[in-house]
Amino acid sequence: MDKAKMNLDKWIFTENPTIFFENTPVGRCKKEVWDMSEEEVDRVLREDYGIPAPPELDKAGSYIQTTPRGEQIENRRKSDIVFVPVACTENHGMHLPTGQDLFQVTMFLEGMKRHLAKQGKVLNIAWPCLLYGGHPYHHIGMPGTVIMPQEVVVETVVHVMAGLWDDGYRKIILVNNHGQLWNLVTGLQQFTKRYQVPGIFEVFDWHRSVREFFQPNNGQENSMETPFNHACESETSLGLLGFPDMIDMSRAVDTKPEPFLDTGWFDNSTDNYHRPHRWDEGEGHAAIERYATPEGCVGTPTIATADKAKRPILAICRMLELLYDEISTKYPAGEVPKAETMTMRTSEEIAPFLKEPLSEGWKSIWQLPKIGPAESL
Repeated sequence: MDKAKMNLDKWIFTENPTIFFENTPVGRCKKEVWDMSEEEVDRVLREDYGIPAPPELDKAGSYIQTTPRGEQIENRRKSDIVFVPVACTENHGMHLPTGQDLFQVTMFLEGMKRHLAKQGKVLNIAWPCLLYGGHPYHHIGMPGTVIMPQEVVVETVVHVMAGLWDDGYRKIILVNNHGQLWNLVTGLQQFTKRYQVPGIFEVFDWHRSVREFFQPNNGQENSMETPFNHACESETSLGLLGFPDMIDMSRAVDTKPEPFLDTGWFDNSTDNYHRPHRWDEGEGHAAIERYATPEGCVGTPTIATADKAKRPILAICRMLELLYDEISTKYPAGEVPKAETMTMRTSEEIAPFLKEPLSEGWKSIWQLPKIGPAESL
């Protein structure tokens, strides 16, 4: 009995028996958003995060690349965390733009930047490292979907991370908004093997991170009614919230592709059903997109509303801010885990590379002596 109680203490339950959160700061963060009223969610999004708002990709000061370099360096000295949105160019049906993934991920990162600025904090956001992403096999042959070779995607991730680290950004968070996770994880692992430098490096698959808020009919007033798939109710709702001028609902159509195998084997995009397979762990269990859903969408985008997207967007903003605060507290700007704890290099060896870029004695990542197996260099 005591052991059972100890087990239960590890979880925070909701009125929905299928939804519960781990009793950790992350789980408690999610539960706080879960318990908010619809009115409070709307108010916090508007007042704290300024969501909805027009995209800021070309706005001065919003991104590293739109900020004068002197100011950018000052910002980096206050916080050497950088968030890197990752997107693609992909057919999302006739009603959504092919840049849908880009504007979804930048929507909440820009909102976070506005919220943290109100607290006197700096959030560095880099322009997306991928605008034409990697894709699963079943996307082949779809017009509007630009498929980059995996080695190009992986090497892009490696070199973007190397360039940002060399510029003093020692904590790099890749925020993924597309079905290419295996490419990004491979890129992160290759970067760490190749350079062996200290820092904090993460790939954040954001939809899956707040999967509870996308679960169909989860009990919330404005919950999704159908599973998260592609150009579906969920993605269309995100677009209607963040960039409605790019959405043409008169062109939205619903589809219902039939899998070749029973649906209990492969999960949806946010792993809502705890099935044996992630959606990307196989091919052949369903027809490729060109033949199954030539419309470019999977699901029921016609029932999308902006209100349905508000709670998941607030949840991801709060979660990523929690991550930002934890990293900032444990490793303030300029501090990283000791080299001896995460690389084969010594603190003495790595010291010149951790100096302020272009300061006396600084060395660039390009000057690192190569170590390790040849295939990792």
